[in-house]
Order: sequence, then C-alpha cells, then structure tokens
Amino acid sequence: MSFNRRTLFTAAGATAVAGAAGAGQAEASPRQFRQALDYALRKLRSTAPNIKSFPQETKFEKWTFADDGGWVGGFWPGQLWLAYVDSHDEQFKTWAIESALRLAPRRTDTSTHDIGFLFYPSWVTAYRLTGDKSWRDGAIEAAGSLIQRYNPAGRFIRAWGKLGTPDNAGRVIIDCMMNLDLLTFVSQETGDRKYLDIAVAHAETTRKFFPRPDGSTPHVYDFDPVSGAPIGPNTNQGYSPTSCWSRGQAWGIYGFTTMYRRTRRQEFLDTARKLADYALDVLTPDHVPVWDYRSPLAPNDIKDSSAGAIMACGLIDLARATGRYGYHVAALRILDALCDTCLTTRSERADAILARATRNRRNETGIEVSFPYGDYYLMEALLRVLKPRELGAAIGL
Repeated sequence: MSFNRRTLFTAAGATAVAGAAGAGQAEASPRQFRQALDYALRKLRSTAPNIKSFPQETKFEKWTFADDGGWVGGFWPGQLWLAYVDSHDEQFKTWAIESALRLAPRRTDTSTHDIGFLFYPSWVTAYRLTGDKSWRDGAIEAAGSLIQRYNPAGRFIRAWGKLGTPDNAGRVIIDCMMNLDLLTFVSQETGDRKYLDIAVAHAETTRKFFPRPDGSTPHVYDFDPVSGAPIGPNTNQGYSPTSCWSRGQAWGIYGFTTMYRRTRRQEFLDTARKLADYALDVLTPDHVPVWDYRSPLAPNDIKDSSAGAIMACGLIDLARATGRYGYHVAALRILDALCDTCLTTRSERADAILARATRNRRNETGIEVSFPYGDYYLMEALLRVLKPRELGAAIGL
C-alpha cells in the first residue's frame, strides 16, 4: 500500500516510540525479520572462511575485492561484528578482528574523507565490544587523519582528492555526514573538542547549502577552496545537479539524526526530518527506493536497495529522537519490502545478502548488484528492530 506524509502521520505521527499504544505495531513482521537476519548469518558463515580481503561489489553474484578496502573496507568487519552481536558466536568475533586489523595501514590515510566509513563500523565497534583500547587508539589516529581534510575557510571537510592538489579541492558530498560520528566519538574519548567542533561545522555547512526548500538534496556541493565561498550544487552519482540521489538522501537522514543525538542541536533534527519527509513523500509504492527520486524514469527506474536499508536505519533513529512513531512505521515497511523482494535467497551462487543495490546508474556501473554497505545496513536495521539494546551498545546509539 502506498502512503504519503499526511496519511502516515495522521495515523501514527504523535505516538511515542516507546509508548504502550504503539507497542503492538512496533514489529510489523518480527518472524520475517528474524528469518532475514538468520539468513544473513548463514551467508556470512559460508563466505567468511574464504574471504581474506575486502568485498567491494559483486560481479555475477560473486564478490570482487579491494585489497586496501577502498572506501567500503569497514563494512565487512562491521557485518561480522553485527553477526557476533546477534549470535555471540566467537567465530564471528575472530573473523571480525582479523578483518579489522587489515585496515590498520589506513589509519594515516589523509587522501579520503571516508575514514569514518572505514573505522567506525570496524574499529570503534571493536572497542565497544571488546574494551581493548588499541582499537580506540587506532580510531583516534584515524580521526586525526580525517580532520586534516578540514577547510576552515569554507567550514567543510573536503570529499575527494589528495591534500595539496587542486582537483576537487572545494568539493563536498552528502555522504560525508556519515563520517562525522568518528569525530564525535574521538572528542568524547579524548576530551578534545576540536574533533567535535569540526564535525559540527561541517554539519552546519551541509545543513545550510544542501537541502532545498522541498527537502531534497543534491549529491555534491562545490565551494571555492580558497575563500570558502559557495559555488553551487553538482552531482557525481545522481541524475543531475537538480535531482535527488536516493542513497545520498538516506546518508543525510541518518547523518543528521546522528549529529542531533551527539549534540542535541535542534537544527540538525529539523534537517533530518525535512529530508525524511521528502523521501517518504516520493517513495514508490513498493517501498524500495529508485536510484534517483528525480530520474526521468522515476518511479519506474532501477532500484537501490542499499538506499532503503540506510534509510530504514535513519528513520528508526529519527523516530526515537522525535517521538514520532510514524517514522518507525515507515522504516518497518521499507524493511518488509527489502526482506520480501531484495534478499539473495533465490540464488544458490550469491555471496551477498542483499541484491538490487545500485552504485552509479548515471555512469552505468554497478547496476542492481550487491555491496557490503547494503548488507551491513540491512543487518543494522534488523538489529535496531530485534535487538536494539545490544546493537546500541555496539555502535553507540
């Protein structure tokens, strides 16, 4: 059944997330969700013994790999940690540690903003689950590398390009909202506010320039790297500078909600709601996002299940932050759809858990395949529903 913002919040918008009146609705398909998570664990048990690198993307349903992890390297150990959270199986813990340790050389990498993606689901989670301070110390070192990409003139973290080079020197992407929680963690652990201050500054800049009046966002926004002056919206993975790439919109919902939890700054929560309301208004009746909400072929275009998994996580968190149960209802419907239509259960050869994810439709690369981040956020969303306390202890909710 299709729904829009008005009907959704008329039915359930004012209900508190933890309230008794909503308790019966909180688990739309608990058995289906448990079955999906059990399937994920079985898939990881069958593939993990043979994986000695970092899954990057599937080709003909089999993982291809990035030896240094690329930007996705944190999600494979992250999946293994989530499997350990759910099962308490020490084998998952062993595999997670082995995989996370392979990221150690990236702690000093200043060539990418994706340090948060690399080290939060792997090393920060490892510290929370094991108490071993070497994981925390590595995450602190990684955060030190990340903040070197901060541009104080524009108050943003540079997305792409090596430091000292002109290419993409003023480019910011919505994805970077997801790298900020590494900085908030390190400020909390060290007592040094500079990490948090940079995270807040970047979030403020993103909030000021990315959201349009209707709540949609571009993938990219360009700034003059010297003066910090805004130039305008652009795109890399969206259809156009004026379109709305669905995975980027999901990064924004999740990232702004997280920054609200860390800072209690109302403007970040307001932004998360604005982005979520837009995405829910344009979500297709099957509840699986198209790759770009403003593609000329939307709503009948290629899907991106990973956008749905990320969005479900963000909406569950947003429901808790706002007390608006309607966001939780929406997340459950997305999860239902992913479990119904996007799992790899019909394939005997698939390495991954979640199919129908799309990396870059604009460039015709990675079209409806599988990615480690799709699998990771699907597992996270399922655990947010089934085992919220255990997950919270692992990822800091």
